[in-house]
This record gives sequence, C-alpha cells and structure tokens, in this order.
Amino acid sequence: MPTTTKQDYYELLGVGRKASQKEIRQAYRKLARKYHPDLNPGDKSAEEKFKQVQEAYDVLSDAKKRQMYDQFGFDAERRTAVPPEQEPGAHFDFGGFDFGGATGTNFRDLFSQFFRGGARAEVPEEEPGSDLEYGIEIDFWEAVRGTVKKVTISRLESCTTCGGSGAVGSPQTCEVCGGTGHVSQVSGRMRFNVACTRCGGTGRIRALCRVCGGEGRVRRAETIDVRIPAGVQSGSRVRVPGHGNAGTHGAPPSDLYFITNVKPHPFFERRDDDLYSVVPITVSEAALGAKIEVPTLDGRSLLRVPPGTSSGQKLRLREKGVPSVRQPGKRGDLYVELQVVVPKPIDERVRNLLRELARLEPENPRRDLFARAGA
Repeated sequence: MPTTTKQDYYELLGVGRKASQKEIRQAYRKLARKYHPDLNPGDKSAEEKFKQVQEAYDVLSDAKKRQMYDQFGFDAERRTAVPPEQEPGAHFDFGGFDFGGATGTNFRDLFSQFFRGGARAEVPEEEPGSDLEYGIEIDFWEAVRGTVKKVTISRLESCTTCGGSGAVGSPQTCEVCGGTGHVSQVSGRMRFNVACTRCGGTGRIRALCRVCGGEGRVRRAETIDVRIPAGVQSGSRVRVPGHGNAGTHGAPPSDLYFITNVKPHPFFERRDDDLYSVVPITVSEAALGAKIEVPTLDGRSLLRVPPGTSSGQKLRLREKGVPSVRQPGKRGDLYVELQVVVPKPIDERVRNLLRELARLEPENPRRDLFARAGA
C-alpha cells in the first residue's frame, strides 16, 4: 500500500533539530493560533494544517517521543516494542489483530497515530511575561541629583476582552469527540484511542478571543513616570517592577528596565562616584600658597593651595563627589588638578620682575634631566 510522504516535524514547526522546549512551544502556539478552526471557519486546509501542527507538537514536546523520533523518524518497524501499560496515553484494543497481516499497514501513519494517542490534553500553560529594556538619556545634573522622567513605552498587556485567557464564552462540549477527549482510529486491523485534536484531549472547547487571537495579550502604548535615583551613571539599570510584558493566561507581568545614558559635563569629569576638574592658578599662588574658590556640586568651596605647588598637582575635596547609588548617604570625592598659568611679559615691569625672580632662584630644574634619561 503506498504511503503519503509526511513533512518532518521540525520543518513543520519551523524550528531546528536542536531547538529548546521553549522554542518548540512558542512555534507551536504561533502556528496553532494561525490555523485554529475557530479563526478559519470552513477552511479545510487550515484545519488539516492545525492537526499536523498538533501532531508535531505532541511528539516534540515529549522528551522520550522526541528522542525516538530523532533516532528512527517515521520508521515504526525499527522502534523497540514497549508494553502498552508503560504508555499510559495510548489505549490499544488488540481484538482481532492479526500480526501476520500487519505487513500491509501504513507504518508512517501508525507511528504518528501512536504518538498522538500518548498526548496529554493541551492545557493552557501559564508563563510569566518577558522583561523589557529601554534606553533613556539624561543630562549630568539629572544623574547627579535624581529626577523623574515621563517615558512612553510599548508593552504586552493582558487582554481585557477575554481576561487574559485567550478564549471567550462558556466551555462547550467538543462535537468531534462528544466530550470524551479522545477518538477511535484504525490502522490496518489495529484499533486504538487517540487524543482529540479538536479540543486537545480536554473534551471541552471555547471560542478563541478575536481581539487577541487567542494569545491573551495585546500590545499597547503606555506613558509612565520613571524615577531616576541620584547617582546613576551611563549603563545603570533602573528597574520599574511589574511594567514588563504581561504573562500568558493570567501569569504575572515581568519588570521594565531603563538603561541610562548620561550626557557629559563641560567642566566636571566623572569616574564612578568621583569627580575630576581642572582649575588654573597664578605663579604667585603656586609659589606662596593661597586659598582659592573652586566650583563643586554644592556651589563654591574654599581650597587651600600649599606653597610650592607644581602644575598638574591634584588636591582632594572629600565628600564633594556624586552621591552613591549602592551606598545611600555616601558620596565620592572631588579631585582638583591645578594648572599654573605663566604670566605673559606684556610690559617692561613684568619682564623685570621675572628677571629678578630668575636671579633670586638660580637653581636649574633640568639639572638631573639628562642623567635620569640616560642621555
């Protein structure tokens, strides 16, 4: 008897042979919604496709059946026999079965029917929603002081029409199986019961929600207030609990995360919670020492410049940096790099003062330069 070539189960679901159970489940649900008879009334080809997708999922969602399928494909003759009592989903009736006449049986159909018979009723499975991530740009002062930003996002919310169940109306008795959840099929001279593909073995059916297409979720835009805590920096993750995608079939929603991108400041350079700045001083302030005012996050602060300060020397102002996100109540430090500004000899008086300074301090600062350089 000729056999009809069956499409590979992995190809049917559109997944690779190493696909995870989650990928297989997602592919099945997408195709089941597409070809479900309730969404394609009167379309026989869609109904047949729905049955094929159901059959493929019944096999690939079961670890043992998938292993056997990967090993033997549709060749049931090479399958190791398993006692019926070890296959609780398949109910065989061997009455009148003639093993001698089994040679004409379509073993490809027998194999697929056997797997369908072991399928469990397809019960909606709750899965929590997936997390969402959005980038958000803030300026330097918003990051340092904290702020509240209004942001519009797009997320999957529970369908209000069906309450997230994906189905509407009261459950009705399946007209195919009469509410039993299984139907009788015959292959050759062997008869056995298999799960009803129309109701998934439950014996009850409900109309799919046409608003969400049976998904139980719809995509909507939402504007929310995002509180940015003081001290965040570029790459920080700000969590908004319960504002990620809604879960399936009433499962709780996940979380929403905002990844911050902080604009640079023209004066302060930030490194973690510390700040760095460059402040110019005069030659006399560097030589004699002085008290100068420098900008900080809190306004002007006094900084003591010690006598004999060299250009490029860094002084620290404790607790004048950025508030710490990880350790509330603590702040980083502010490091001020001093740059000595040499006066321009614009008149004779300035030049005379510089000559007098050179005469009073004849020491050559480059005296050991060549020795240290090995030249």
